[in-house]
Amino acid sequence: MTDATNELAALSFEDALKQLETIVRELEQGNVPLERSIEMYERGDALRKHCDTLLKSAEAKVEKIQLGQSGEAKGTGPLDPQ
Repeated sequence: MTDATNELAALSFEDALKQLETIVRELEQGNVPLERSIEMYERGDALRKHCDTLLKSAEAKVEKIQLGQSGEAKGTGPLDPQ
């Protein structure tokens, strides 16, 4: 993995989302040179994919929670590493 990939993988959902929001805000202002805009767009796309992966993982965990008769969570089943 590259350093950028490792750095991205280490980001929490919240941190990645904050970075993505900053990129969107800066690009929407239109004050960024073209080359920098392209770099920012590529970073934003990578952040979006990272956030999507983290969300899908969280959704899978929630779906695995089994409720007991009393309505309390009994635990989670094993997750498929996809």
